[in-house]
Amino acid sequence: MAESPPPPPPSLPPNPNHMVPPIPHTDAPQSPASPISLLSKRPKLRVTSEFDSDTSLFFHKVSCKLLDSFAKLKLSFQNNNKGEPSQPQFALTSKLLSIHYDLEEQNALVKTSFDLGPKFHFKAAHDVKAKQGEVAMVADLGDPGYALEISSPVPTVGAPRATLKFPHGEVSLGEKEEEEARRTVSVSGIVKSQLTNGIFTAQFNDEDLKLRYCYKDETVSFIPSISLPSSALSFAFKRRFTPSNKLSYWYNFDSNNWSTVYKHTYGKDFKFKAGYDSDASLGWASLWVGDEASTAKTTPMKMKIQFMLQVPRDDIRNSALMFRVKKRWDI
Repeated sequence: MAESPPPPPPSLPPNPNHMVPPIPHTDAPQSPASPISLLSKRPKLRVTSEFDSDTSLFFHKVSCKLLDSFAKLKLSFQNNNKGEPSQPQFALTSKLLSIHYDLEEQNALVKTSFDLGPKFHFKAAHDVKAKQGEVAMVADLGDPGYALEISSPVPTVGAPRATLKFPHGEVSLGEKEEEEARRTVSVSGIVKSQLTNGIFTAQFNDEDLKLRYCYKDETVSFIPSISLPSSALSFAFKRRFTPSNKLSYWYNFDSNNWSTVYKHTYGKDFKFKAGYDSDASLGWASLWVGDEASTAKTTPMKMKIQFMLQVPRDDIRNSALMFRVKKRWDI
């Protein structure tokens, strides 16, 4: 008679300290999304509309990001008071290439920019209808802030233009065309330097030179400037009474024209400004609802409104009240 198999060993009680070891974490990047998933994902549309009562025109812009923000597509056009569209333009921009197309002019402006190694950068622009453009090569000279740019128009006319950029400005050397089709050397640039408690700036272009000094502290700014050889002298004065109250004044000695602006802010989203311009003999006042310097995206309800009252000094009866409204929708 066959022997019966031995009984199975008794099962062990569960060990509360025994846990399944965790899956080791790796820093390997996730696989990129497939092209089908990128195309099937509907991009978000951003619609911005702006109306200016002075011109009675509506300006519209529709934009969206494509291929996981690899490129951006934008359509812009205007509407008059009859609702007729005009000036439609398309723009496709990316990090390496941008194309701006004007439907009415049937013209395209193409720009490209990319790196050629760690120290060289190439950029080019071409106007299709005018058959003109420009190419440029920028070389990093090693030290921070130093670079050399060589640029040339296309088709090539004369020698290329060389621009040396450094931390306190830049200097350009090229050619310019004068009478009788003669070409001469052209020198231009801008140089900045710290001087006492302000910044001194010299901007020159061939025979013209503009000198400017800007002194600024926490409450006062003083900016005199002079142009040579015309000796045109002007200055600007700015006074900050409180963080919410500022006064600015400009005066031109040649024409005796002057202008002044007073600005008062109420928090972040309200700004009142009033001023006078002697050249236009016009006084004005404006109120901004929404941050004036920011885009509509960061304002409450994504909307900016400006009301402006203009009062001519010689004829108050021709005063005009104008307004601008800018609204953004994210769809």
